[in-house]
Amino acid sequence: MSETDPWQAVLERIDDGARLIGLDDGIHRMLSVPTRVLEVAVPVRMDNGRVEVFTGWRVHHDVSRGPGKGGIRFHQSVTVNEVKALAAEMTLKCAVVDIPFGGAKGGVQVDPRLLSDFELERLTRRYTIDVASLLGPDRDVPAPDVNTDARVMAWLMDTISMFRGEAVTGIVTGKPVAIGGSLGHVGATSQGVLICCRAIFHELGMPMAGARAIVQGHGKVGGPLCYLLSSAGMRVVAVTDADGGVYNPAGLDTLALADHVARRGSVDGFEMADPLDPAKLWEIECELAVPAALENTITAEAAESLGAKVVVEAANGPTVPQADAVLERRGIVLVPDILANAGGVTASYFEWAQSRQGFAWEGQIVAERLRRIMETAFDACWHRSKDLKVTLRRASVALALERVGEAIRLRGLFP
Repeated sequence: MSETDPWQAVLERIDDGARLIGLDDGIHRMLSVPTRVLEVAVPVRMDNGRVEVFTGWRVHHDVSRGPGKGGIRFHQSVTVNEVKALAAEMTLKCAVVDIPFGGAKGGVQVDPRLLSDFELERLTRRYTIDVASLLGPDRDVPAPDVNTDARVMAWLMDTISMFRGEAVTGIVTGKPVAIGGSLGHVGATSQGVLICCRAIFHELGMPMAGARAIVQGHGKVGGPLCYLLSSAGMRVVAVTDADGGVYNPAGLDTLALADHVARRGSVDGFEMADPLDPAKLWEIECELAVPAALENTITAEAAESLGAKVVVEAANGPTVPQADAVLERRGIVLVPDILANAGGVTASYFEWAQSRQGFAWEGQIVAERLRRIMETAFDACWHRSKDLKVTLRRASVALALERVGEAIRLRGLFP
């Protein structure tokens, strides 16, 4: 996999979108620099008494449309440029689905698999205090991301609540339902991806029933998505993760695969399928390819050999800019991450609203509102792509920049 600077990749796409819509030069320059970048040292006393120091970040890209919104990831390869890029993508993503948030992101450079539960909790609470000056229901609202979950969000919320002496449920989303989380938040990203899959197949006149799908990643998004795609009538023929891959041309039993992953921690070794080299995943002939892992997995080289007709990005930044041109030349349609995986932040918006209202919504209401927002966003991006005669990614970025640019223009420049 070639190394691509994720921040430069996002800047290239912002530059392209700015040219497409004739964005004001001053606004363009503002969106090319994060509003604030906080880097913190995170000292943690380990179970053996030794103190380890990890590096963490919290980035606000643009908050013209509302409080910063974006996840916190714990991963050994996290860098400041990765966090900056993810924050910028959140700015665009929130604008695409037209919810009142700006873009933010956080990360700690750590391998959480090497930590005990107590060490993970101490890391979370110390990082939370270190970035607390940026957080608040009206300033910055974190959520789960890679290697973080509802438990980590509960620790974050509790830390801020203890610090302030009051319950601050609206400071974080993706919490357990028992402490103010929302029904329907778990799996919302996967649901949003499925909605976009249905929409793009409809627009292209392709039936989903019997169509073949491949999925990279079987985590919080990829795992539920495999089941959802299968339930929609698709044959999920291949799935890979960091430790291996499996292939069955007749279609994988996604429920049995999920049980296997719950027991073994990986798709590797699943007995009801043949082993698959993860490097060969993209070459498999299919109708749908879903990258649901980390960034930069579809390189220009991978795009040249891609066997899919449609790509729907469930991960953040899985396709490098050079690959976009290859996919367009080959006639492969791509639904970009800032649209396809926006179901998660949309559900987070619902949770934030419920926390501020002090009133929980029924699960059916959450599901219906998620469907409506995602379908509306897809239609807006699809029609913008037809108007501008460009790909869905370029159109989605252009639409997002129009909305963010309007907010910046209306607010004016202080002082």
